[in-house]
Amino acid sequence: MSDLLQLYGEAFNSRLLIGTALYPSPAIMRESVRASSSEIITLSLRRQNPAQQKDNVFWDYIRESGCQLLPNTAGCKSAREAVELAKMSQEIFQTDWIKLEVIGDDYNLQPDLFGLVEAARELVQLGFKVLPYCTDDLVLCRKLLDVGCEVLMPWGAPIGTGQGLLNKYNLQTLRERLSDVPLIIDAGIGAPSQAAEALEMGFDAVLLNTAIAKAQEPVLMAHAFKLAVESGRASFNAGLMLKCQTASPSTPTLDMPFWQQAENLSQE
Repeated sequence: MSDLLQLYGEAFNSRLLIGTALYPSPAIMRESVRASSSEIITLSLRRQNPAQQKDNVFWDYIRESGCQLLPNTAGCKSAREAVELAKMSQEIFQTDWIKLEVIGDDYNLQPDLFGLVEAARELVQLGFKVLPYCTDDLVLCRKLLDVGCEVLMPWGAPIGTGQGLLNKYNLQTLRERLSDVPLIIDAGIGAPSQAAEALEMGFDAVLLNTAIAKAQEPVLMAHAFKLAVESGRASFNAGLMLKCQTASPSTPTLDMPFWQQAENLSQE
């Protein structure tokens, strides 16, 4: 059965989005992208501007990947700054997709909620396909939807921490209350098991960078995340068993001798 990730009218086989920064070398970045089977990769004009590169190796690899480019506005601290950077990214990377970031705190890189909504509203009006990096706040997410965002990217934990899904209650609430909205966990994922858990909870995809780029073996870790995301999605589609407070025997009593059934019952 077809189980594609649908974002802004585009369909993708992979539910793993990865970043292109922090790798030991451009070659390892290229091999990691391949090993992940990701079809959407993020990059930053501010930190990875092709005009400022000494050679074109990195950008040659990016073009060779054939992936959907998702420029981001990393480092922007105001709505105006983010909008202007998005416009420049659109011109340079030739895409109207944008991962919108408006940072409100330098310590934990938490989004500026007010600036984020303001920038999202303007970029949607300009025709951008906006994927906002946001917190797990339900009210904020609704406001982003109200201004025209069709995809949301709530954090699991602060960027680069590897802490995983810190507030599962809020995240589960988002998934249940915004059941028809594509939700991508963005930031904080540090291990494949955490990515699998996000997909098991019903999130549509995960986006990560540091967990792969800073691994001892980035290419192998990229493959591990690929398998974890596929496993988590399959688990969600299969339907997890309900949790219980009391034990129940997994061995059936049907067709057992009556004295053995009595013995099992006495042990329970």
